[in-house]
Amino acid sequence: MENDLKHEKNLGSGPLHGIRVIDLTAVVSGPFATQTLGDMGADVVKVEPPEGDSQRRLGPALTSDMGPIFINSNRSKRSVALDLKKPAGRAALLDLVKNADVLMFNFRPSAMKRLGLAYDDLQVMNPRLVYVGISGFAEDGPYGGRPAYDDLIQAGTGLAHLVAIKNGGEPTYVPLAVADRITGLNAAIAVLGAIIERHNSGLGQHVDLPMFETLVGHVLADHLGGMSFEPPLDAGGYPRLLAKGRKPYATQDGYVAAMMHTDKQWRSFFALLGREEEFDTDPRLTNMYTRNQHVDELYAEIEAVMATRSTSYWLEALEKADIAVMPVHDLQSLMRDPHLVATNFFETEKHPSQGTLRRTRYPIKWSRTPPAADRRHAPRLGEHSVEVMREVGYSDADIDALLDSGTLVAATPLVAGNGPCAP
Repeated sequence: MENDLKHEKNLGSGPLHGIRVIDLTAVVSGPFATQTLGDMGADVVKVEPPEGDSQRRLGPALTSDMGPIFINSNRSKRSVALDLKKPAGRAALLDLVKNADVLMFNFRPSAMKRLGLAYDDLQVMNPRLVYVGISGFAEDGPYGGRPAYDDLIQAGTGLAHLVAIKNGGEPTYVPLAVADRITGLNAAIAVLGAIIERHNSGLGQHVDLPMFETLVGHVLADHLGGMSFEPPLDAGGYPRLLAKGRKPYATQDGYVAAMMHTDKQWRSFFALLGREEEFDTDPRLTNMYTRNQHVDELYAEIEAVMATRSTSYWLEALEKADIAVMPVHDLQSLMRDPHLVATNFFETEKHPSQGTLRRTRYPIKWSRTPPAADRRHAPRLGEHSVEVMREVGYSDADIDALLDSGTLVAATPLVAGNGPCAP
């Protein structure tokens, strides 16, 4: 069953409690990185332009500024809406940065320079600042400064081509913002590394994280193959991952995912079929190397066997034989997966403007410093503008002046009839 959470309780916990992050990111890669830090207890202040992060307006929503991609990449944060193109907005951001631990952005470094927010500008006022820029490409190469999106990075790293090889069709994209999310995860790791180093040196540093190079590293870790050697032993590519038969197996009434990897698992599978002697005599099955060399033939034989029984039979029989097996979920059945239900992976929260929302539980468990169970909801645009500016010493008169000039934007207070969850 889902956990019904009340919001904004016990926020002072988690391994990153006490770390403040100024988040200038938008879309997916940066917001996913800063959400990860917020989920671990950091105080993440998301600084948005007056019109908000563009992802607010993407997907089905109850209100135009709270789309599902935004909601699921921006929990555990507070929102301040500032116009950084105005001198007063830039000055307000500098006041936020003075005592911050981390600043992260994912637009072009040239834009930060134009705003006077380059690392050299900020480290003078805050030498402990960890300054993290997510870019499309390393700045010292010919692609430096180019715009980049997940689709482009999937294409440029060879990932779309690998999908074509496997499926025997035209290049296509993986239906997940995989480049954005892998880059975001690496950005969160980089922040942690810089914070640990700062503990020894007392100094922050500039960290540049390019999407292109990051995903190339992941793609080639699997597929560099014989090109790892000089001279190359082959043209690269991991045969098993590229095998056309590497897919869920059709059963009599559906599909099942099964994976025989070790010698023990293959032996158990052939024993389940009543063909254990064949495992000992077929030279294709001798070891992992020979199986990999004949992977297409073996996958075809497994496919033929799987089609003779029902999905429920294979799920039960393979699990009993200690062979890795999973059902093939669609998005709706995934929400009913018995393991996820039993571990309370899906939670519901009462959002102040969106009513009841479903979200996924932070998956990592900590024995001594668990993050708060009640994480901050994805914020409305400017929901915390006044609150955060007060924290850095702005008076009510200062804040009113910023609001009146349009430099600072604050969310409209919720009143009866002003939102699904309004009081």
